[in-house]
Amino acid sequence: MTVSRRAWLKTLLQGIGVGLVVGPRFPTVDAAYGSEGSLGTGPLTVRVTRPFDAETPVREFTSWLTPNERFFVRSHFGPPAAETVQSDAWRLTVKGLVKEGLSVSLKDLQQFEAVTLTAVLQCSGNGRAHHRPKVPGVQWERGAVGNAQWTGVRLRDVLQQAGVKPQGLHVQFQGADRPVLATVPLFTRSIPLAKALHPDTLLAYEMNGRPLPLLHGAPLRVITPGWMAESCMKWLTEITVRADETPGYYMQQAYRIPETAVQPTSGLPGSAMVPVEQMLVKSLIAAPAEGDTVRKGPVTIQGVAWAGDVAVTQVEVSCDDGRTWEPARFVGEEQPYAWRQWQYIWNAKSVGPTAILCRATDARGERQPVTSPWNPGGFLWSGWDRLTVTVAA
Repeated sequence: MTVSRRAWLKTLLQGIGVGLVVGPRFPTVDAAYGSEGSLGTGPLTVRVTRPFDAETPVREFTSWLTPNERFFVRSHFGPPAAETVQSDAWRLTVKGLVKEGLSVSLKDLQQFEAVTLTAVLQCSGNGRAHHRPKVPGVQWERGAVGNAQWTGVRLRDVLQQAGVKPQGLHVQFQGADRPVLATVPLFTRSIPLAKALHPDTLLAYEMNGRPLPLLHGAPLRVITPGWMAESCMKWLTEITVRADETPGYYMQQAYRIPETAVQPTSGLPGSAMVPVEQMLVKSLIAAPAEGDTVRKGPVTIQGVAWAGDVAVTQVEVSCDDGRTWEPARFVGEEQPYAWRQWQYIWNAKSVGPTAILCRATDARGERQPVTSPWNPGGFLWSGWDRLTVTVAA
């Protein structure tokens, strides 16, 4: 019997555990990606199988939008069973310090004004594998990031309908995903009310013009443009307005960094630990790839750069291990919160291995550092991107 590539990929992904920690019925690839089907010809790089955590091969970043099936996947417990978040049964509850609690369906939400924006989504641990000394956690390298078009409604509009009481200063999110063991804390987080009321903070139900795939939070997820992805709760079912920041492990211990720099060998967490929030300026080389062989003469180097809620103003490239730098040129679209594509034409002359580096500068004057300050969570890596190619005659 001949097995199609599509069927083989479905079997493979079910075997390695696409979101399998919540029960015996695991979502198929079709369920996870809806009408987009299988992962196609560019599979993700799997970092953890249970739950399924996988990053995008950086070569995919030669396109402005990262396709849904190529977009990195991150969760703590894997997605809930598909039947628990089907749009006809799913509801969103708004409660806490509000004047009127709400319980709304997806169709109810879609009666609010629809908003579409393009924004980078990046795991806080993207680049964790580059920290020295190493820290525990998923060893993300360069691809736990993507640029997508998100469509949904303003969180502000929903909160205004509920009516936030004056004491309400933080907005807490809870998704439908659950750990296997009852002793493991739920993944529950909050954002300050000011961020929740920002007109660009969305409750998204579409990704790149299609219904949100299960692996990316269907039927509804939070999008906090300019902030790291731990605020972008998937499989959203509850919003609670609170007077204080959410208690519990995933807000008070995890996803926090020292307010001041700390030496790796000191054993100290720093003067204070503060939540990971805003993105830092960062750039990546998408092509050529690490280890490629290129010919002498003109070589096109291309990549992407982003800086959260501020503009990237410059990208520089070095083809001599950082001794000299040349400006790259921006290409393609420019939109708030989205990344910028860039290109640089390198005239390769010397045969042999060559290091290529890039660094970006944003509108605040912040420039990517040579390396990122160490922190015990391995968060917010933003050091120069670097790869080595071989120039052949």
